[in-house]
Amino acid sequence: MNLAAMLDRAANNLPEHECLWYQGKGWTYSQVKELAEKAAGLFQSWGLRKGDKVAIMSFNTPSFVYGLWGTVKAGGVLVPVNHKLMSPEVDYILENSGAKIFIFDGALNEVAKKLKSTHVRMLSTDTAVEGFDHFDALLDGAPGFSEVPLESEEMAEILYTSGTTGKPKGCMLTQRGVIMAAITTAMQMRFGEADRLLLAMPIWHSSPLNNYFMGFQYVGGATVLLREYNPLQFLRTVQDQKCTVYFGAPISYILPLKTIPDFDQYDLSSMRVFVTGGGPISTEMMRHLMEKYKTDKFYQVYGMTETGPKGMTLPPADQLRKAGSIGRIGSFGAQIKLMKTEAIQAKPGDVGEIWLKTDCMMTGYYNNSTATEEAFRNGWYKSGDLARMDSDGYLYMVDRMKDMIVTGGENVYSKEVEDVIATHPDVLECAIVGLPHPEWGETVTAFIVPTEGKILEDETILSFLYDKLAKYKIPRLYKFVEALPHTPSGKVIKYKLREMA
Repeated sequence: MNLAAMLDRAANNLPEHECLWYQGKGWTYSQVKELAEKAAGLFQSWGLRKGDKVAIMSFNTPSFVYGLWGTVKAGGVLVPVNHKLMSPEVDYILENSGAKIFIFDGALNEVAKKLKSTHVRMLSTDTAVEGFDHFDALLDGAPGFSEVPLESEEMAEILYTSGTTGKPKGCMLTQRGVIMAAITTAMQMRFGEADRLLLAMPIWHSSPLNNYFMGFQYVGGATVLLREYNPLQFLRTVQDQKCTVYFGAPISYILPLKTIPDFDQYDLSSMRVFVTGGGPISTEMMRHLMEKYKTDKFYQVYGMTETGPKGMTLPPADQLRKAGSIGRIGSFGAQIKLMKTEAIQAKPGDVGEIWLKTDCMMTGYYNNSTATEEAFRNGWYKSGDLARMDSDGYLYMVDRMKDMIVTGGENVYSKEVEDVIATHPDVLECAIVGLPHPEWGETVTAFIVPTEGKILEDETILSFLYDKLAKYKIPRLYKFVEALPHTPSGKVIKYKLREMA
């Protein structure tokens, strides 16, 4: 069970079937395999050996795919890099992973030029950059590559966490783990070779990469790459390419409704599966999405990089009945339990920490045995996410353990406050954090993004919340901002908000 064999199987079984589509051009599985082997030969000619790391920082482009598969074929370990990072942050990942090759999108050359890492060979992709080799141009003259035997438990990827609470950590995923993430997602969502995946979320992020892109590579479906998410391009691409599957953060569904006046004119009828992750959706918003997108085929998923990512799935039948929930049982390939303490499982009505076991679990954090040891208990991964269990056993996120606010001895779950503020018609997005207070411990603080063209003030929100939340839960401080800082999966980076405040 290894990724190279997975690509070979798809190329042998479906050589002329479309594998990729990007900006008006398509590539078959046999063409992608050929380009992957050219990339592998190129990497090996530079001294890349089994287990060496290849870091790639790019938008959703075919060259990311060639680089990915070339790394696999050469026996290397893929290190995807967030294209929104600045030079010091990229340097940290290159140093921490020990990457030998770094491929960066030419549009990110200002970041690449400031890198201080000296142990890594750097080259551009997509567009050429003066002073650097050009990956795409070198593929044509690449030397032949040598097959590398790969075992199922050998490392395939190091995926760096989004870093919502500090320095990112590298999650080590095996060949088998990545394939199991692909298989179990394909089973759950019933992917087939006739399906067309719209990949508009960053391909280097764990779920778009392992659950969706790899899931489609496993079944032989086609992946339509959108270089970067844009609400108008999202609608046009679904319509023109007859896409059938899409995964995205909640905001990626909401933005087209708020920004595209003729939304209803787009034909989205080809869509079979809409998947959303990165945050629950309220009953009112889900009903609105179903009405506007003219389908009830919405899935809400929960997971994290450390678990492959796998976790829980709320199916279409529960979207309105249990809106806001992340599900009741583990999704395919995952087990879940809610722990009130490290020794006692939560019961209905309790709040506890979500613990997970999955078929695609990381083996640990790279070069960080202390963090690895802290993250696991008897084979279970401790998520750090707090959830409440209802009478039917469904879980509802209440907060990150580190984000829970204690004010005057009372626990305030930021998620609860955020959900209420989000129902205000003039609020586009909001986030709640606790700021230090000399007497109360912490002050509940709201960061709010108003809907375009609307002006909000403290008193507006205070009066709105007056009869909806206990007094101690109502924010005392308000910051009205143009945008919130997000991870690629759509989660708000709360430590950055605390720094801003």
